[in-house]
Amino acid sequence: MFRPLAVLAIAAAASLATAAEPAAFTRTTIDLGTVVSDLEASVRFYTEGVGFQELNGFEVSADLAGAAGLTDNKPLSVRVLVLGEGPTATKLKLMQVTGTKPRTGDNTFIHSHTGFRYLTIMVADTAAALTRLEKIGAKPLAKSPVTLPEKLAPGMSLTCVKDPDGNLVELIGPTP
Repeated sequence: MFRPLAVLAIAAAASLATAAEPAAFTRTTIDLGTVVSDLEASVRFYTEGVGFQELNGFEVSADLAGAAGLTDNKPLSVRVLVLGEGPTATKLKLMQVTGTKPRTGDNTFIHSHTGFRYLTIMVADTAAALTRLEKIGAKPLAKSPVTLPEKLAPGMSLTCVKDPDGNLVELIGPTP
């Protein structure tokens, strides 16, 4: 009888010690920076098609971009899109670096090459998302939307589309 209580006491003490440690992150939402080939087309896809809102963007000087290792001393102009509200909202930072021609990857399938492969965006209304995407000429891939298994996500479907650069975007929401 004392052993289980001792184990619980040790676990509780460890939990308190962990709670007293300072947080490792000031924010747990990740911002994603993406270089695009056509900035206006990408902003249109993510705002009008997917539903992001645009915030004020910013400029990064050539000196700062070079010193940080972001570019080879080329300035950046960053357009900031947001999904949600407040300081923890997801931010997608789109940029096109003037005077460069970045290589494209093989985006045929998620296993075509390494690296970040897709964005997953949870939508409240799949039918509305499909209507917005259709208005800008973006079509679902393969047989999307597909209903997800009940054990995985009851009543939800997965729709896959590609952005103007061929990056895969998953939209998960109620089955239309």
